[in-house]
Amino acid sequence: MPSAQIIVFFILAAVAVLGAVSLIVQRHPIRSALSLIVVMVSLAGLYLLQGAELVAAIQIIVYAGAIMVLFVFVIMLLNAGEEERTNVSRIARYAGLRLGFFLLLQLAWWVGRGWQGMATAAGSSPAMTRSISRLLFTDFLLPFELTSIL
Repeated sequence: MPSAQIIVFFILAAVAVLGAVSLIVQRHPIRSALSLIVVMVSLAGLYLLQGAELVAAIQIIVYAGAIMVLFVFVIMLLNAGEEERTNVSRIARYAGLRLGFFLLLQLAWWVGRGWQGMATAAGSSPAMTRSISRLLFTDFLLPFELTSIL
């Protein structure tokens, strides 16, 4: 019987993959942006499962929050309508199927190699979050503040 953590992992992974497929398949840009938000939130859940609370919080706050609001605002400001299909998109579909199949083979190969040398990460996540925060606000304060100005 698989543990609850494995079940939640597979549910979140399935939601991320379905959201990514929906992102590509949708013809309306607002729906694509909303699908991207679903992907980002499910990735934050996967980060939580791995014990990376800081990365999960950044994923939600920065990506799913700020950047996606900006994307949706720009899409609405430009009044982007539904995508038109052309002959070029049909050609791209057939080339994309071949490239997608090749990508799937590559991913399967990398995952197969990853199972052989898989190791668990050491260290407790609250201590890691605390040490990253301490470094960010002491040694790397100037680059952090310069990035926030950008």
